[in-house]
Amino acid sequence: MILIDGTFHSQTEIDAKGKAFLAATGIADPRLSVAVCLPETIDWLSAFFAIKRLGASILPLLPGTPLATARKLANEAGCHRLYHGGTTAEWLGEPEDESPRGRLLQMSSGTTGAAKCVARGWDDIERELEDYVGFFREPQDMTPVVACPTTHSYGLICGLLVGLKRGRVPHVVNTANPKHLIKLLRETERPILYSSPAMLHTLARLLPTGEKVHAIMTSGTLLPESWFSTIRAKAERFYQQYGCSEAGCVAINSDLTHPADMGRILPRFTLAEEGSADAPVEIVLNGISRIETKDLGYVRADGILVFISRLDDTVNVSGLNVYPRDVEDQAIAVDDVTDAVAFRVPDSFAGERVALVYSANRMMPSSELRERLIAALQPHQVPMHLVQVAEVPRQANGKISRREIARRFLDGEFNDQKERAS
Repeated sequence: MILIDGTFHSQTEIDAKGKAFLAATGIADPRLSVAVCLPETIDWLSAFFAIKRLGASILPLLPGTPLATARKLANEAGCHRLYHGGTTAEWLGEPEDESPRGRLLQMSSGTTGAAKCVARGWDDIERELEDYVGFFREPQDMTPVVACPTTHSYGLICGLLVGLKRGRVPHVVNTANPKHLIKLLRETERPILYSSPAMLHTLARLLPTGEKVHAIMTSGTLLPESWFSTIRAKAERFYQQYGCSEAGCVAINSDLTHPADMGRILPRFTLAEEGSADAPVEIVLNGISRIETKDLGYVRADGILVFISRLDDTVNVSGLNVYPRDVEDQAIAVDDVTDAVAFRVPDSFAGERVALVYSANRMMPSSELRERLIAALQPHQVPMHLVQVAEVPRQANGKISRREIARRFLDGEFNDQKERAS
């Protein structure tokens, strides 16, 4: 059924372990919502399948989550029990007759604000699996290699459950060692790799000249242009999927040629508006319910959904919108610039202005970069502040938090390198 770090676990074994977990914990009421943080992947997945089969609700927590953090997340998700490291429960409350049941609980990443709990019913998850497999047929005979947490929807649903739905044996890999992952990919027949953008970038840089991965799937963040080019060159097939916690996977691109191209909308959704390149709109999904993604984009004439920006990231300069990606693309196009993140800062005259944090292969005065940006951008798009740093702050998975970078900038963390544009 599943290969975990080279060890095969059959359906019979996983079912037996799941039943043992339910017996040891006493979980029998489908009204229960439980948070589970177990160190071993096989134990966590066995518990997951057993709780799903019971029709109860589960909040998966990343192994190694500190107890205090796990308790906080479990309370925020409204869980009744917390299992941290074993089968002994921490009781957080009691279910009521009207308690919702049969849901996968997930905490949003919080990159654009406070994390929140998102609940999706098991029926909705099943619809996503059917939609995903029916729409995206090319990997039908590929072996899923899931080198990302199965406690997150990307690894759990799109990597593991989709692979099982296709009748494949998913290979779950718990390693941060890219050299080990390269070895595994070489030994796997027709692999499709699900991993974080940061790991994909590292792996692509380590692969020898001329060697490529059979297929790569990326998700979760817009790849920096330099990362995209590096990964693209090392993938025979390069895919991207776009979605959100509330809806699951929304669009898939089966031939990725630009990081902003999210792909075609899956059949279970329609868009409230398609917008255009000149007039992008919020990506609002119509499905079983209406979901406002807080993302800005449009649909091209060829049917591809293009991502522009998070609505919260848009900078309003004297009533004119600036999309950070437009500024970043022009900055990264400058020779020697290796990464860049644009963000908003308050301004007494314009209300808001654009600021830019960038890294480069050499010391590059902000005045030099600003000159290049003046030639490529509209006046209101040109950053008022430009800051060179050794490395642009990114999360472990490659995502950026513009809110966090702006806070650090305004707190003076970059003062020793900051040059204000004249």
